[in-house]
Amino acid sequence: MEGQKSSEEEEGSHDRGVPHRWQGYSCTVKPVRVFLPQPVLQAALGISHGVLLTKDGLVYSFGELPWKRDLKSQTVEPVLESSLTGHHVVRVSTGSFHCGAVTEEGIVHMWGENSHGQCGISGFNVVPNPTPINIVDDEIVPPELVRIQDVACGAQHTLALSRKHEVWAWGSGCQLGLVNTVFPVWKPQIVEHLSGRYVIQIACGEFHSLALVRSLPLSESSHQPQDKCGQCKQPLYTLIDKDDHVIISDNHYCPLGVELSDAKLGQKSKNASPALTPKTEASAHDPQSFVVLPGDFCPSQSALDESQSDDAAGVNEVDHNDPAPETMTDSSENLQQCRTRTKSSLYPDEQALKDYLKRISEQSHSEQFEAVSKKGSRPPSRQTSHKDSYRLDQNKPTFPSLAPHTMNDDIKSTLSDDIALMTLHDSVTDSVCDDSSEDMVIPSDPLACNNCDEISDESFSTDRNHCPHESLEAKKSASLTDIRIDDTDEYSRRRSLPGLLSPVSPTVLLRCNLAKGGAINSTTLSISEKENLLPALNTEVWTWGRGQEGQLGHGDTLPRLQPLCIKSLSNKEVIKVVAGSCHSLALTAQCQVYSWGCNKLGQLGHMNSLSTVPHPVKMSDGICVWDVAAGQTHTVLLADGDCLQPILYYSGEQVQAREDCPTLTYTQTPALLPFFMNLGYVSSIFAGGPNCVALADQNVMGFIATLHEMASAERKFYCMLSRVKNQILHPLLSRGSVSSCLGRTSMQLFQTMAGKYSRLCHLIGQHATSLTNFVQCSRDVKTLAILKNPNLFLDTYKKYSGPVGNFLVMGGFQSLVKPSQECLGKKLELVQKLLDLKEKSVPLSDLLVNLFYMPLQHLHDYSSLLLKLATCFDVCSVEYQMIQDGCLQYEVLAVLLSKQRKAAESTYTFWKSFSGKSSESLRKPSRRLVCESSNKGLTLQNAGRFSVNWFILFSDALVHAQGTIPSKKFFSSYYVYLLATLWVEPISDENVGLLGLKLTTPEETFTLLASSPQEKGKWLRAINQAVEDVLGVGQDEQPFSLSGSQRAEPPISRTATYTFTKEGRLKDATYTGRWLSGKPHGSGTLKWPDGRVYCGTFKNGLEDGFGDCMMPNKSFNRYDRYKGHWKEGKMHGFGTYWYAAGEVYEGSFQENLRHGHGMLSSGRLASSSSSVFVGQWVHDKKTGYGIFDNITKGEKYMGMWLEDQRQGTGVVVTQFGLYYEGEFNNNKMMGTGFLLCDDDTSFEGEFSEDWTLNGKGVLSIPNGDSFDGIFVGEWGSELKVSGTFAKLYVYETENMESKTFEVGRYGVPAEQKWMAVFEECWSQLGCETPGVGEKERAWENIAVILTTSRRQQRDSPRALSRSQCKMLESLEVIPQHVGPVTAESYDIIRRYLIKAFDTPLHPLGWLLETLVTVYRMTYVGVGSNRRLLKQAVEEIQSYLKRIFQLVRFLFPGLPEEGGFIPDSEMRASDFLSSSTRSDTTQQGWIVSSTTLVLPVLLPRLYPPLFTLYTHEREREEEVYWECVLRLNKQPDLSLLTFLGVPQKFWPVSISVLGEIKDVLPSSMNACFATAVETLQQISTTFTPADKLQVIQLTFEDITQEVQAMLGQGFLWCMDDLFPVFLYIVVRARIRNLGSEVSLIEDLMDPAVQLGELGLMFTTLKACYCQIQKEKPTAI
Repeated sequence: MEGQKSSEEEEGSHDRGVPHRWQGYSCTVKPVRVFLPQPVLQAALGISHGVLLTKDGLVYSFGELPWKRDLKSQTVEPVLESSLTGHHVVRVSTGSFHCGAVTEEGIVHMWGENSHGQCGISGFNVVPNPTPINIVDDEIVPPELVRIQDVACGAQHTLALSRKHEVWAWGSGCQLGLVNTVFPVWKPQIVEHLSGRYVIQIACGEFHSLALVRSLPLSESSHQPQDKCGQCKQPLYTLIDKDDHVIISDNHYCPLGVELSDAKLGQKSKNASPALTPKTEASAHDPQSFVVLPGDFCPSQSALDESQSDDAAGVNEVDHNDPAPETMTDSSENLQQCRTRTKSSLYPDEQALKDYLKRISEQSHSEQFEAVSKKGSRPPSRQTSHKDSYRLDQNKPTFPSLAPHTMNDDIKSTLSDDIALMTLHDSVTDSVCDDSSEDMVIPSDPLACNNCDEISDESFSTDRNHCPHESLEAKKSASLTDIRIDDTDEYSRRRSLPGLLSPVSPTVLLRCNLAKGGAINSTTLSISEKENLLPALNTEVWTWGRGQEGQLGHGDTLPRLQPLCIKSLSNKEVIKVVAGSCHSLALTAQCQVYSWGCNKLGQLGHMNSLSTVPHPVKMSDGICVWDVAAGQTHTVLLADGDCLQPILYYSGEQVQAREDCPTLTYTQTPALLPFFMNLGYVSSIFAGGPNCVALADQNVMGFIATLHEMASAERKFYCMLSRVKNQILHPLLSRGSVSSCLGRTSMQLFQTMAGKYSRLCHLIGQHATSLTNFVQCSRDVKTLAILKNPNLFLDTYKKYSGPVGNFLVMGGFQSLVKPSQECLGKKLELVQKLLDLKEKSVPLSDLLVNLFYMPLQHLHDYSSLLLKLATCFDVCSVEYQMIQDGCLQYEVLAVLLSKQRKAAESTYTFWKSFSGKSSESLRKPSRRLVCESSNKGLTLQNAGRFSVNWFILFSDALVHAQGTIPSKKFFSSYYVYLLATLWVEPISDENVGLLGLKLTTPEETFTLLASSPQEKGKWLRAINQAVEDVLGVGQDEQPFSLSGSQRAEPPISRTATYTFTKEGRLKDATYTGRWLSGKPHGSGTLKWPDGRVYCGTFKNGLEDGFGDCMMPNKSFNRYDRYKGHWKEGKMHGFGTYWYAAGEVYEGSFQENLRHGHGMLSSGRLASSSSSVFVGQWVHDKKTGYGIFDNITKGEKYMGMWLEDQRQGTGVVVTQFGLYYEGEFNNNKMMGTGFLLCDDDTSFEGEFSEDWTLNGKGVLSIPNGDSFDGIFVGEWGSELKVSGTFAKLYVYETENMESKTFEVGRYGVPAEQKWMAVFEECWSQLGCETPGVGEKERAWENIAVILTTSRRQQRDSPRALSRSQCKMLESLEVIPQHVGPVTAESYDIIRRYLIKAFDTPLHPLGWLLETLVTVYRMTYVGVGSNRRLLKQAVEEIQSYLKRIFQLVRFLFPGLPEEGGFIPDSEMRASDFLSSSTRSDTTQQGWIVSSTTLVLPVLLPRLYPPLFTLYTHEREREEEVYWECVLRLNKQPDLSLLTFLGVPQKFWPVSISVLGEIKDVLPSSMNACFATAVETLQQISTTFTPADKLQVIQLTFEDITQEVQAMLGQGFLWCMDDLFPVFLYIVVRARIRNLGSEVSLIEDLMDPAVQLGELGLMFTTLKACYCQIQKEKPTAI
């Protein structure tokens, strides 16, 4: 605000916030200006003193200040409160004789009279100077200091409003609202009755208090915690946990407040509450609520009767916000009217209740009143309540049973049952129909959203009194204490069981059930900060304290110990409350003032002598009051007049100028103060005692005048909107004839329009209140709501404009004329008055149209006022630019909505002139006419000679009508082309000429010919603009942009929905997704009527890319599902197919057929037909190498297939240990084969069936005997043998152990296995055959695969981690090297391969993962047969060879297998292991598959491979382990001696934890312990290179220990090394050492076999063999 601030400095700060003080209202009164160095922000007045708060946070006192010892008793000039200097005070308040101030830090300072504790400082009757008091919340651990935002002072008490919107009180009297027996209350205490509520403002009279509370939203009030008392907030139910049972008690007694039912507006009562007349029968017109009344608070029966008689003589006041307040009834009363008494109840009947009520009502009312109002009165005794413990829940009848339904629907269904006959204003509305809904529930009152805090698109709340589950404190009651059961229990009791056999109240049991079911929400109210952008309008006024003058507003003169809600003000949108000495005022957002309390001197502003309920102050028409103040016996009002300057009104006692004048004069109605024009622009008024203060501003550079003009215009606008809503919309909606006149569709549109109107009205009311606060407080234009959050206003106006236009298009306003005349008169005088029309011949329908379009004209007012406001700022300031932007936004929207109105009017005119049955199907509420070709400006190319083509362009579709009578606009057929899927382009060729337009739709393409170039350009622009609008915001709304510019043509790629109609594959299918030039292209969803659904990517109208498809299977009544890759509308690539029968296929597809490598799983493991096939598929059949695991039979086949038949060579293993390898034909063992049993019995010969021998063969028996001949029969049963039996000679038994079986001769060679897997990998690299292709293309394919996979993973629910994404990004970078591979580039390649193999999305990673899967499928389970070890090893070696071929293809510079790369510089970072280095004098790298691939592959294959090794070496491992256990029983020295270790290698001493100990003859596991631990790590490694490294480290440990004993020059010889190493092996106790040795021997790098590592490995192998040969008798 640079520009504004500079102007302020020039004019001086004395032109802002200037206080003027006066008394009375006569013409001779002249306000006295109070001079202060800074502008005044707030004033507070007591009986004879006052306090002023300046802009810089200083506080000045004036008037009679008896507590100031160093000052005179009365001071005219303001005196600075120096003790507050530096604290920056933000709020001040005064009581009768004390003051309070709140600092910026939230600390309260008090000073003045303190005899009743009103200053909160004990030990002092007077506090001379402002003293801080600490308000601490002791309920929090640790205790927390409460920050305060406002303070209010009365005569003997003080209230404070915390920043958490809680109320704290201290002082004396019932006006504190505290549960206390001792007064004064020195320490501030929280008002528990308002805990959990959002208190907006507080005010104090002399002996009463007021609080403005935000009403609970419908969703929260419906689920208020009902397990606590509505008065004292104590639990209604207690649970006592005993040893074997739980006692639930509902014997709660409430010692607090007195609550009465609210009196109807206009009714008055002198000194009593509404009557409580018990009745034996429930009446629909006079429902009653029976509760227990504690004796100390019960009025006499005469008082109750008097109140009842007085209520009948009330005067009804018409409230424009609620058209029918007299018909308002509480929901709980409506629900009680149906109740009947059942004789089976275990509780007292109604007669007993009547007797009890009569007995307790005989107590004296005067005693009760005295006990309540007396200072320091004690609370009622609990014994009285316990003596007669009849409860409402014990005396209520049950409801008839209802149909079963969920607990969540209980409230809704019960409500519809019980209030079906209620009037419009008593019904509950959940939502307003949307435009797009076809089958919608018509809401009974769409205007109820004026009580909503938020502007919501989906739903809005209803009137608070309409809610059947409102908070306990806000319910009506005919009793003096509010101890009842909430309506939820009453509703749910319909389903309760009669005659409960339990002493527990049925309500308690129901409570427990509701709590378990989640029906009771015990969470407290929390208001988010975002709702504080605009002030709340759905508020409630709560009062408590003394009420002898009716200042509490509850319809009686009784005091209230606890806050109670004034229900008659709950729907009045109260925004401010003030309190005089004995009267109260409430200001509403509709600029109306309600007053109640003492009216002896006319301070209420109306003629009623005593008002115990709020009455509106009588004001002239057009006067909008926007600020109020209340003094001791007077009221001051600040209002908008005819001029821009605010005007002042005064009502109440006239202060006499001369003390000797005995006449007491006053005014009963507000009188205009004539001096207001001389004050300037009054922004705030204050009153107290006999004094009044007004804060006025001078119009600096027009800024102040503009602010007041803006606020005044918004207030008047809101008042006008409220009048339309209450006087026109409410009566129309309540008339039954409206629905019959409008019809179902128009009625829905009317209700939608009414709902949007109510939302707009509510927002304007909030904004008007916000502007009032802005004028009084902030004045920083950057905080203006219309500039800070313009989208809220723009969206609300746009959402209102649409429904009005829809209603106009459907002819709703014409249909609404008749019911409007019935309601408002034949000439609609009220509408003409609201519109202020000078013309008298306007059609009635046009009057209604103008009335509902009138709110949209207010956007121009926003623009003009903001433009005027911008002139007050420098053009370079931020504020100026902000205002200019806001002005442009509102002006652009105003122009846009004006265009929308014209479009709606032209569309209505079109439909009015166009009649016919076809028009009804085309006429839609949101559809607008753009242009049409009735002038023959557009025709269809190649149309028939006699055919007539008519094109109509709507906002959402292009209609092509064909007919023969164009003059009457009659056509026989029409075609509708939705604009979202319409593409248009101009064409110019020889056949068409220069006037052609080509239109493309999803199912056809046609050409239109224009009559002239102008027509062509017109239609081209119109179609493109309409398509752009549809694509921009959809079909229900219109686009909105600041610039107003549109693109030249809409995008050819777009998102839309279309249903195909023509014959073909897509007939009746609906597609939603991306389009490109008339065809699905990109991501989308396609649904067929038969249930098929495809969700994925499309290309040129066909499924292409990755997609998920569901296909119904009628045979199994389930769905088939495929999820994977597609190509040209067919399954192509890798995917997973879930069959309805239960099978699952995961693998490659080609043209909808399984083709390539894949795995088919059938059934489950526990089923009778479970199996798994992994292998190659060709045209949907098993062909090539594959594994078939028949889990049910316990057999596994590993071999060749042809058209789903086992054909060729293969191997079969069973769970019983049988092993077969040989030929298969027609899915049978047919031909030469080799059969081997688990006991080594074997047969080699001819087979004809599975396990059936038929032909020549040799049968070998484990003992060496054999049969050679012809065998016929099934293995495992009888065999017919014809041949020669050979018996093993005695001398040949020694050679039998060396006899081995050669397995694998008839099996599939390793290089022929899994060829389809490697072919798929080569195909991903772009090579049709292995090794043939371009390297550059392969790398490009890898980058594409990684990028595509990363995008798919990003969109999937399981997104990749950050490290995985980084790895994919690094893999997309191709390792670069020029020339031969060096050591550095080789290291880069090696690192790249490690990451690639670890990433399944990379082709190499996918290959490795697939190979690991098939390897485990082969050699796990039944395949874990020791006969398969040789094939398993050969298969790994084949993997290495073929993978290395792929690596050399990607990196051609790599040498062949066993090649050498010299390394000139040795670096520690490059060191891998000695197995990868050459043992030659030249250092470098040996390149091989073992060094590059095996370290990555073998750890994944290690478990099944090592298991095969252990099965193969099982027998010798048992011998080895037995010897190891036997040898390890010996002490170290004995074992060294036995193994032949020379004594010079025996350790003499060892170090244990740094301590040297001698080796004793009994020492165990002490010698060479380090080497033993190192060797034991061989079992924790996987690759041969790692295992060899462990062996090498073991030898190094041995050498170091021996050199420590014999010197560094010691060299080993094998005779010395072998026994020492043998000792290490024995002590290491390595299980399955033979398997470890065999694995190293089979897979170690050939380059290291003849080197140093090879020698060490040979030593380990020799030790293993030597241990097995040790005889048990050797030791």
